[in-house]
Amino acid sequence: MEAQGSRRRQLPVLLLWVNGLMMLGSAGARQQTELCNESLMLEKLPACGRSFEEMMKKVDSKKWCNLTEFIMYYDNFTQCTEREANNASCFWPNPLAEGFITGIHKQFFSNCTSEKVHWEDPPDEILITLILIPVMLTCAMITLVVWCSKRSDILV
Repeated sequence: MEAQGSRRRQLPVLLLWVNGLMMLGSAGARQQTELCNESLMLEKLPACGRSFEEMMKKVDSKKWCNLTEFIMYYDNFTQCTEREANNASCFWPNPLAEGFITGIHKQFFSNCTSEKVHWEDPPDEILITLILIPVMLTCAMITLVVWCSKRSDILV
């Protein structure tokens, strides 16, 4: 009986908690339906680019392709673009912000193409040798094991 009374007292607390969760969800839905102010975002993003440009002046241009040299600067740039997009009620990343970031990449990292190694098969003579040696060794080992197992006088 006492357990039932305890549950009745806990019910309003549970209902308030559920109501609070629902209000948070509806507030998030309302926030997402705000229209993106693209012009404000495009007005603010260049400040992030200028800041990144100033920070990159501290790095030798020969080291621009080494991410470890400027990772903190790039992280600040990314956070700045995300913050400005969110301040303009825009999702991040979005096509406009991505276009701006791509422009920054072209400005600083256009010479940082990764040189991909083009792998080729070895000449046929080498390939055949590399295939036949393990096959022959396997056959020789099998023959040796079978021959030794038939000669019981060697095992004793």
